[in-house]
Amino acid sequence: MKLGFVGLGIMGKPMAKNLLKAGYEIVAFDVVKPNLDEVVAAGAEAGTSAADVAGKTDIIITMLPNSPHVKAVCLGEGGIIEGAKSGSIVVDMSSIAPLASQEVAAELAKKGVEMIDAPVSGGEPKAIDGSLAIMVGGKEEVFNKVKDILLVMGASAVLCGDIGAGNVTKLANQIIVALNISAMSEAYVLATKAGVDPEKVFNAIKGGLAGSTVLNAKSPMVLEGNYKPGFRIELHIKDIQNALDTAHELSVPVPLTAQSMEIMQALKVDGKQKDDHGGIIQYYEKLAGVKVRAGKQS
Repeated sequence: MKLGFVGLGIMGKPMAKNLLKAGYEIVAFDVVKPNLDEVVAAGAEAGTSAADVAGKTDIIITMLPNSPHVKAVCLGEGGIIEGAKSGSIVVDMSSIAPLASQEVAAELAKKGVEMIDAPVSGGEPKAIDGSLAIMVGGKEEVFNKVKDILLVMGASAVLCGDIGAGNVTKLANQIIVALNISAMSEAYVLATKAGVDPEKVFNAIKGGLAGSTVLNAKSPMVLEGNYKPGFRIELHIKDIQNALDTAHELSVPVPLTAQSMEIMQALKVDGKQKDDHGGIIQYYEKLAGVKVRAGKQS
């Protein structure tokens, strides 16, 4: 089966490569030529535009930064809507505002093109090893047509409701992840300031109620002072802004989410927006005047 793939950044590139390894033919496109060249070198065919990709395939996957990019790629000049045939399926795996998913899906539907929103969680490491958690919104019959494809890229793919439900679920995920990292950061800075090795704290608590996937994934990075991005702070800011906007539209109070946004905005002011979101701990380190590192306190 030949698939389209538009958006070959930190996440999209390894996802497309996993589809190639699984035996799918890929027609790919990205505005960043080195990214496209790398996927072509792995076996994909280069498309000249999103419309070109859509014209050559029946299932088109998009993995893009935010709502405006998805709207432009799907509906703009040279976009998917210009090349897609009636009966085609767009699988948008970007993390965007739920309302934007619904708007794009409604426009594509006018041409007979189906769409599901299928954002992911797990960051670059899980994109590379094909174990992403995929949360899906859309029609069940459309989901069933693409589920096997999704499970090449992820360890799970769960239909959460109608179009937009995938991105609502992703916003819930991003709230929980941000607050987990902030809680971890506060705890390790407290331990360090008190003269207790934060690595020993991690080893002591990871098997208890405080243990979590976030704790296990981010603690080793934080304890090494390694903020090489798997998921950048600036992208988490984007997701939290979408969460705040959606919450405000629905009159839902989210005070902890708002506080996490202020923490990340402070890090952006300090020029750390391209660090991994585990780098949230740097906000607390600055306030407390300590550096959290394994095996030592300062």
